[in-house]
Amino acid sequence: MFDIGLNLTSSQFAKDRDEVVARAFAAGVKGLLLTGTNLHESEQAQQLAQRYDRCWSTAGVHPHDSSQWTAQSGDTLRRLAKTPEVVAIGECGLDFNRNFSTPEEQEKAFTAQLALAAELEMPVFMHCRDAHERFLTLLDPWLDKLPGAVLHCFTGSRQEALECLERGLYLGITGWVCDERRGLELRELLPAIPADRLLLETDAPYLLPRDMKPKPASRRNEPAYLGHIIESVAKRRGDDPHWLSAQTDDNVRKLFGINV
Repeated sequence: MFDIGLNLTSSQFAKDRDEVVARAFAAGVKGLLLTGTNLHESEQAQQLAQRYDRCWSTAGVHPHDSSQWTAQSGDTLRRLAKTPEVVAIGECGLDFNRNFSTPEEQEKAFTAQLALAAELEMPVFMHCRDAHERFLTLLDPWLDKLPGAVLHCFTGSRQEALECLERGLYLGITGWVCDERRGLELRELLPAIPADRLLLETDAPYLLPRDMKPKPASRRNEPAYLGHIIESVAKRRGDDPHWLSAQTDDNVRKLFGINV
């Protein structure tokens, strides 16, 4: 099993990163993809991926940080993308829920990163919240120029999932499905996601699965809990969890070119 979304640069891991990574591998996780969310954290993620075995990273600017995008941002990401650890451009996309950056700033940074990924022939690692229609409008012209794309931490509706799947996107599923308050719609649509388009992630330190027993002493999520998410997803899809784990590992190989 492979965690495609881990925010290891988070300050919540500052005191025990080594232990967090070790616990993940001890729990059976085969590899970790460390998320880059702005230029500084993309640099950090690449350095951490270089430091640990079986770790890779993304390089990008999250919609929250899109106001920081300049012409030089693309140059920084291009340089990072040339390192062996970086396997995708992102996290990039749109987030009209909070608008920490204006919609116009988000659209500019998202389009620039799609163009960069197309230029470098790299997959994109994407974010979308409360912006589905505009997200697809901006993405559509680039789809035939990209080798692949994943919409990570998918929490949208069934219709939104189907529209993404029609375009050949992978969907990243988190412990949101373990939330009896907010995850019900996502639980219901899990069987509609083809197994060869499904990826799994913790998005740690966020989205601790709410139904873990016993509950962890800390509310911080960890990649070591990925197995719990796989069990939950497999159960709701009617899949054997070992088979699903192997299938999603194969999807990681196909999308990111990672050997797991």
